Amino acid sequence: MPKHSPSSLNPRAPLVLDTRDLPRRPGALRTHRRVVPAPADLGVELITVPVGADLDLDLRLESVSEGVLVSGTITGPVQGECGRCLREIDYSVAVNVQELYAYANSTTDDTTDEDEVGRMQDDLIDLEPALRDAVVLTLPTNPLCREDCPGLCPECGVHWDDLPADHSHQQTDPRWASLSQLNRTEE
Repeated sequence: MPKHSPSSLNPRAPLVLDTRDLPRRPGALRTHRRVVPAPADLGVELITVPVGADLDLDLRLESVSEGVLVSGTITGPVQGECGRCLREIDYSVAVNVQELYAYANSTTDDTTDEDEVGRMQDDLIDLEPALRDAVVLTLPTNPLCREDCPGLCPECGVHWDDLPADHSHQQTDPRWASLSQLNRTEE
């Protein structure tokens, strides 16, 4: 019995890959292209992949001596809000994924920690942890609507782009108002 005992996978789950048609001979290769719904909580505080949004998986499953190497690209929409001005952000992200899933009772059981390498359950691979790692690590923790976003005026909360160039909240103390006239040059 291996040192880990994972819970059983549902072969019909969208992010579970069935490798029964992939020979366990190093070099054997199969490609999988499918669209799956995004799982919940796939993001960070200000930006996330909407739950149920279409994720396009373009994957390559390759038999290697210790298991199956899954590599490819995952593409999907992200939505959130700008960390400076709170405007909505909506764009598409494409991330690369590459993960080894070890066969049960392979030498990786003895040579790696349990969480270091993905493990196959029978002929099934759970792609969700690798997908989650790849997508979440790609997303910015402080997303911007554009690189030079000026943000909001801290006094009135209006977007700087919507304010006139001379916008100011500076108030002169009436006791010092007459002194401000001294700095003005006569025209």
